[in-house]
Amino acid sequence: MIRRVTVPSLFPPPAYAHASVVEAGTRLAFLAGSVPLDAAGELVGPGDPVRQAEQVIANLEEQLRAVGSGLAHVVATEVYVVSSEPAVLSAVWSVVEASGLSAGPHSSTLIGVACLGYTGQLVEITATAVVPEGPSAEGSSTGGSST
Repeated sequence: MIRRVTVPSLFPPPAYAHASVVEAGTRLAFLAGSVPLDAAGELVGPGDPVRQAEQVIANLEEQLRAVGSGLAHVVATEVYVVSSEPAVLSAVWSVVEASGLSAGPHSSTLIGVACLGYTGQLVEITATAVVPEGPSAEGSSTGGSST
């Protein structure tokens, strides 16, 4: 269903693939950016990119569950971090690796940015995932819909 490609002529990626190929006919979920807000809309981990990354991963797992998928089915991510310091980006990437998200491995880009949408927000992750065959959570009590 998913074929991950590491290109031999390119520098080998540490924990991701250069590309992911999904067979036609497979359902894909394109997830909005997962942000470090709790269910009440409050910022989690002000000033702490590692804590924010943990909350972002938890929220991403909820998004995936709502569409009948999971971290193991993610084929691409963009990880945005408000920082120009490689050590900060590495610390956030360590959270991504520890979560199992990079176990695929999947295609990923880690990007240092100047700011994100919410005041105090330091981390955001967008993702594309395969939705495996079988029952899905479309139309679930979390407000999912199939429009």
